[in-house]
Amino acid sequence: MSELYLVTGGAGFIGSNIVRKLVSLKKKTRVIDNLSTGKMDNIADLKDKIEFIQGDLRYLNTVMEVMDGVDYVLHQAALPSVPRSIQTPIESNDNNINGTLNILYAASKNKVKRVIYAASSSAYGDAPTLPKVETMKSSPLSPYAVNKLAGELYCAAFTNVYGLETVALRYFNVFGPYQDPGSYYSAVIPKFIKALLEGKAPIIYGDGEQSRDFSYIDNVVSANLLACTAPNVAGQLINVACGERTSLNDLYRMLQDILGVHIAAEYSDPRPGDVKHSLANIDRAKELLDYKVLIPVIAGLEKTTAWFRNYYQL
Repeated sequence: MSELYLVTGGAGFIGSNIVRKLVSLKKKTRVIDNLSTGKMDNIADLKDKIEFIQGDLRYLNTVMEVMDGVDYVLHQAALPSVPRSIQTPIESNDNNINGTLNILYAASKNKVKRVIYAASSSAYGDAPTLPKVETMKSSPLSPYAVNKLAGELYCAAFTNVYGLETVALRYFNVFGPYQDPGSYYSAVIPKFIKALLEGKAPIIYGDGEQSRDFSYIDNVVSANLLACTAPNVAGQLINVACGERTSLNDLYRMLQDILGVHIAAEYSDPRPGDVKHSLANIDRAKELLDYKVLIPVIAGLEKTTAWFRNYYQL
C-alpha cells in the first residue's frame, strides 16, 4: 500500500509546488487548505490526482479526521507576512501556533512517521552575525517570527516528549511560480515582476541595500521531500536556502535586465519588523539531508519571470 502524504496549505505558493512534485512522483497526496490565502487555481489541474479537503487547522476535530492514515505531513499552512502579523497579531497567533499544535497533536495520536514543518528565517531576527547558523540564539522581531519560532519549539517538544519525528526547515525568502503578487503582504519578487510587466514603478522600503538569501522554490520542495526520509534527523532544525545574498537594489536591476524593462523604483520608509540582512549557512542541510542547490538565484529569476509573463499573458 502506497504511503500517504498530507500537505497542509497545499493550495498556497509553497504547498502547491510540493503537491505538484508529489503528483509527478506518483505519490498518494492529500491536501488541506482553508483557502484564506491559498487559491484553488494553483492546484485546479491536479484535482483528479489528489484528495482535497477545505478545512481549517484551528479546529482539532478537522485535523484529526484529515490525519487518518497519513504517513508524512508537510506542514506549509500559515497566515504569512510580517506586516500582516503586526496588524493582526491575535489572528496570526491563532493560525500559526494553534494550528501547528493541532497538527502535531493529531500526528502523534495517528502514529504519523514524520512531520516536516515550514519554519522561517525570521526567527533569527536582526543579529548582525552572518551567515545565520542553526545554533545561533533566536531573536524574533515580529509576531509572525514569534509564531514560527514557537512552532519549531513545539516540534522539538513533541519529538522529545511523544517520540513524534519532526524536522523544522527554516526557509529563507522563497520565490517562484504560483506566488501571489496581488496583496500588500506579498513577497518582494512577485511584486517587482508584476509592476515591471505592467510598466509601473515598484516600491522599495528602505534604501534597498537590505539583502536576502533568495531561494527558488525547487530547492525548497527538494528539501522537504529529502527531510521526509533522511535518517537520523528527528528533532532537527535545518536552514534551507542558497547560501548567497542579494540586495533589493541588485535584485531589481536583475529583474529589469531579464524582462528588458527599465523603470526607476520608488523608495519609502523601512517597514517595522523587517530585518536588514539575511544569509544562511546551509552546511547542516547538505550534511543531514544531502541537500543541493538545484536552481541558483539568477536561473530561478529567469524561470519565475517566464512563468509570470505567461500567467499574465504579457
